[in-house]
Amino acid sequence: MKSRITAPTVTAALLALCAYGRADESIVNSKHDLSTRGPGPIRAVDEDRICVFCHTPHNAAPQTPLWNRENPRTHYRIYESSTLDARVDQPSGPSKMCLSCHDGSMALGNVLSRAESDPIVMTARTIPPGTTDLTNDLSDDHPIGFRYDRALANVDSQIRPPEVVSRKLSLGVHNEVHCTTCHDPHNNEFGDFLRITDRRSAICVTCHDLDGWNHCAHATSPKPTSARKVDPRERLKYGTVEDNGCVNCHKIHGAPHRERLLRFSREEDNCLNCHNGTIANYNIAGEIGKRSNHDVTLWTGVHDAAEVPFTMRRHVECFDCHNPHAVQHDAIGVVRGTLGATVKGPNLHKDGVTITGRETDEARYLYQICFKCHAESVSRPRRTIARQISQTNVRLEFQTSNPSFHPVAGPRRNQDVVSLIPPLRTGAVINCIDCHNSDNSRFFGGTGPNGPHGSIFEPLLVRNYDTDDFTTESARAYDLCYGCHSRESIIGNESFALHRIHVVEQRTPCAACHDAHGIYRGQGTSTNHSSLINFNLSIVSPADTPNGRRIEYNDTGRFSGNCTLTCHGLTHIGFPYSNRSAGGGSRVSSRQRGTSR
Repeated sequence: MKSRITAPTVTAALLALCAYGRADESIVNSKHDLSTRGPGPIRAVDEDRICVFCHTPHNAAPQTPLWNRENPRTHYRIYESSTLDARVDQPSGPSKMCLSCHDGSMALGNVLSRAESDPIVMTARTIPPGTTDLTNDLSDDHPIGFRYDRALANVDSQIRPPEVVSRKLSLGVHNEVHCTTCHDPHNNEFGDFLRITDRRSAICVTCHDLDGWNHCAHATSPKPTSARKVDPRERLKYGTVEDNGCVNCHKIHGAPHRERLLRFSREEDNCLNCHNGTIANYNIAGEIGKRSNHDVTLWTGVHDAAEVPFTMRRHVECFDCHNPHAVQHDAIGVVRGTLGATVKGPNLHKDGVTITGRETDEARYLYQICFKCHAESVSRPRRTIARQISQTNVRLEFQTSNPSFHPVAGPRRNQDVVSLIPPLRTGAVINCIDCHNSDNSRFFGGTGPNGPHGSIFEPLLVRNYDTDDFTTESARAYDLCYGCHSRESIIGNESFALHRIHVVEQRTPCAACHDAHGIYRGQGTSTNHSSLINFNLSIVSPADTPNGRRIEYNDTGRFSGNCTLTCHGLTHIGFPYSNRSAGGGSRVSSRQRGTSR
């Protein structure tokens, strides 16, 4: 004789199964307990069973496990990103089951085990607006409905191969990612029904294998987050930067900035919300507010992680120079005479453009990051000084085969440079930030952050550099130059016999003759443009000569040369100069003085 199993018996068995384990591992008394005894404000008026809202032993939908609801027929707006390698399809399977409540379109009490005219009466008909109401717009939520397989891992090097991913994160029958990959609707042990804790990004890094994350400041900082600006819809779950990890910047559901699920809609707010002096050690927001700056607040929605440096629209964002998944604390204090501008903590694992003009995913030198905007970019900044030779591509100006250049991309072997302050020497290599940096940078003995965020000196200079004609020479007027070149050597004429006459007596600025970056070999020659000679046309004008109007400098050997030009009302035609010896005194003969009129 067959035993007869009644509906109440099966229901009781399902209830016992759901309630099995510790209280915090059970659906009982969790937010998914919608019975009359449920703990939340949304619950049944007279239904004391728990499992019935999702499961039924009879008349179930044709999908496991004994599903008691209609699946929504909604067409969803799905997640999109320029850096997403997976193909995201419409939700299916377990995800549709979750969305039958969480898209907010279907009544919570509509179950298949009861007539449509007799739903379970609830204190709220549908899930109310808020963080749990995903709506039919899933573009601001972590993507689901894509296949997570070896093919995807081969394309995206920053996700782990599926075979090494924890089995606690269950995939679909075809390795699809569903809501249930991260969430277990019956177990709220870790909060938010997560299958693995999200503390210190544990659930995120189970799949995501980000370059540099293990040592990243955002993964290891014990700084408290209590002082930071909060997302009004969802406060941070934990109390420190390291415990919150990814969710300091990313919001898994309902992200205001959909692409890459950023917590704040303006890109820079995701950084400045901590780097404004409240949490991080240094106030970057304050630096950006200075007179000369990389002002990230001027653009919104222009930067894209997949942008091409050569064609991108003009903008600057924190992400252009920093990889937030790899940044490390910059403990660098005063440094001089460093050999090479290798990338350090704040700029690790960032892309760039090489000295040959090739894109690289991993910048090795700091200048390669600068070249993204200051080289071939169609939106690169323009010159502020009109020069005899005009060039806005900094990459070309720093070529080591140029007639002259500041040694950023490689050493310069010019023996005429005798003014360098130790430990700098001929053959040393400097950084872009040796000149372009915060005026209060620790790199130069200040107390502020390193890097070209902002400065009181234009254009983003670490020290003052006057370029106006008739500037009275002083240690402050040319502080930028005197940071590397001895003032005593310069005005003592050790390298150029007429430095003192020009700079001190005639009050001619350094910028009248010298172009700080360099002169590209395709435009200048070693005879006419050595020693960074590229005249400022607002100060220097052509001289009338038998061969026409000319501005010309000629290098005639070590510590000697001649000029043809007009400056301060004086016309020089082949006007020569020379020094007695390297690093020694100078002479200007009566014959030489006579060639100026």
